[in-house]
Amino acid sequence: MKKIIALLLVAVLALSMFTACGSKKADTASETNKLIVGFDAEFPPYGFVAEDGSYDGFDLACAKEICNRLGWEFEAKAIDWNSKDAELKAGNINCIWNGFTYTGREEDYTWSDPYVDNSIVLVVKADSGIKSMADLAGKKVMAQAASSAVDAISANAEFAASVGEVVELADYNLGFMELNQGTVDAVAADLGVAVYQIGAKDGNYVILEEPISTEQYAIGFLKGNTELRDAVNTKLHEIADDGTMMKIAEKYVEAGLVPASLCLCK
Repeated sequence: MKKIIALLLVAVLALSMFTACGSKKADTASETNKLIVGFDAEFPPYGFVAEDGSYDGFDLACAKEICNRLGWEFEAKAIDWNSKDAELKAGNINCIWNGFTYTGREEDYTWSDPYVDNSIVLVVKADSGIKSMADLAGKKVMAQAASSAVDAISANAEFAASVGEVVELADYNLGFMELNQGTVDAVAADLGVAVYQIGAKDGNYVILEEPISTEQYAIGFLKGNTELRDAVNTKLHEIADDGTMMKIAEKYVEAGLVPASLCLCK
């Protein structure tokens, strides 16, 4: 009798372990089939808060389209841009997709193929008398903290040495407020962001003809996560090839997007 009871207990234990393993596998599969996009909600046209309070932007619209084609759940998660790496490593997001600069960071993440050609440009007041980068010698230039604009200034050794100070602020709304008030002399920003801010703000601003640098955007995944990258990258090419990416882009022209910058659509 004792042997029978013991055998029954072993069978129950084995069944519970099998069920638990099956549940764990199901949970893992569920997690895999969800794209959690980390983005800066103050970075139009790529990511921003719409008038109705929802998250919007060109990158988010592309991500949502890709999830629809994969049959995956989509979640847009606004993050502090300074904390993007910590969010990715903690698993709170599983990709960074928000006008995210690939150039110069090639070894830091597992990347999709680049999909946007971008320039880091300088915005000044039209009546400032500043016509070139050389005119900013000894002056204050604002850039978003932990952004590619900061990296671009640092990489341009001659320009970095000439300016008086690089003021790093949390977002470009603050930057343009400072520019309007005259507490900074220029704002260094991605071309699309600059175009959007000029259109959205009161005041007369111009973009200097000479860019600080040129670069490309791509989608950043945790280093080594090639499975997720490959699934997303395949559909990224698909929406570029069938014209969907360009159709999405046209909806964000008024928000500052430059359709000609979409390198996958060429």
